[in-house]
Amino acid sequence: MSLSSLNERVVIVTGAAAGIGRAIARRFAKEGCHVAAWDLNDADKTQICSELQQEENRGLFCKTNVADASDVETAVSEVIGRWGRIDVLINNAGVVRDDQLVKWKDGEVAKIMGDEAFDAVISVNLKGVFYCARAVVPHMIRSGGGVILNASSIVGLYGNFGQTNYAAAKAGVIALTRTWSRELGKHKIRVNTVAPGFIATELVHSMPEKIIQNMVSHTPLGRMGSPEEVAEAYVWLASDASSFISGAVLSVDGGLVLGA
Repeated sequence: MSLSSLNERVVIVTGAAAGIGRAIARRFAKEGCHVAAWDLNDADKTQICSELQQEENRGLFCKTNVADASDVETAVSEVIGRWGRIDVLINNAGVVRDDQLVKWKDGEVAKIMGDEAFDAVISVNLKGVFYCARAVVPHMIRSGGGVILNASSIVGLYGNFGQTNYAAAKAGVIALTRTWSRELGKHKIRVNTVAPGFIATELVHSMPEKIIQNMVSHTPLGRMGSPEEVAEAYVWLASDASSFISGAVLSVDGGLVLGA
């Protein structure tokens, strides 16, 4: 589906080096957008830029740590310097550090979720969303509006075993979305969240087949989603086709019922 309202818009996609983020960046480039791909991993930046260069000056890669406020400000300045404005911010970057809160074995504590694992996930998945929005919003206000799309997860809605840190961060992202939709609506800035279920990314494909099949068994459609299917949700929410939608959470999960 082509959404002509996106043509020439300037889009930032964080966590764009792989998986869902890379699919999102490619999809917006296909719509004729100027796409700034941000990621801390720059090993594949030449190929990423090539994928985004539908036409000259369409793609930009910024090595960016979204958990570092000064890094984010520098990357925003680079985008503004290149294209003069920012129309869409997609906060997709995320990490996982899974563990149980307390693992109890043989009558005593065998393991706990450490501070480092908790802080690492909160810093990227929650604070990084805050840093990016804080840096981008003034530019959106000056240019008359924009769209912020945040990546949550089915886990942020329902929780998940072994993911205290990830679930907390993704639930927090939903709270940020609803708060910012109230604060920024008067500036014609829409803010929404996409909550994917089990998606067939590189990370998932590296898991044992038993775990993958368990994911599929919890999904009524009987399969995992693709990064490209998630990207379609972002494109639609960024376009004028969803112009009266703000503060919403769009689940892209194949009807997933977690824990069923």
